[in-house]
Amino acid sequence: MFTDSDSPRRIASTLPRRLDRIPSRLRERSQDESGFGLIEILVVILIIGVLAAIALPAFLNQKTKAYDAAAKELVHSAATTAETISTDNGGEYTKVTREELNKYEPAIQIAVGGNNAYISAATGEKSSYTITATAASTGDEFTFARSANGAITRTCKSNSGGKGCSTGTW
Repeated sequence: MFTDSDSPRRIASTLPRRLDRIPSRLRERSQDESGFGLIEILVVILIIGVLAAIALPAFLNQKTKAYDAAAKELVHSAATTAETISTDNGGEYTKVTREELNKYEPAIQIAVGGNNAYISAATGEKSSYTITATAASTGDEFTFARSANGAITRTCKSNSGGKGCSTGTW
């Protein structure tokens, strides 16, 4: 494998000549063993800390928004189901109840559980109805109401400090 020309002595004797061929900057850089200083590392850690302080509150609020969005979607699905109940009953909403909504659409949850939004109230009259969904964890309530003249109102009540429903409507 090795020939006489590749002997360790020959390689050792030609090493200084080879190193002379390497430019001086490259040689200095390869011999320099300094890394990052303490100040540089502390500055990077400080920057990461500031970014985390800005981003964390925004991320933590997303879970609350998701619970409220699920309740809004549930009350909207229940309103669509209430219109189906009205169609099946000659245009009247008198049969709109939590149980009847669940009977028509089994995906509509009417009891607390599973960390999901649920329909907490549903009432129907001859030409109007009101349905309220409560968000899981936050307890925010979102109400969908259809009046006798067909006007739709969406109101909400926050039980979590005003974050889920700051204006009273949605």
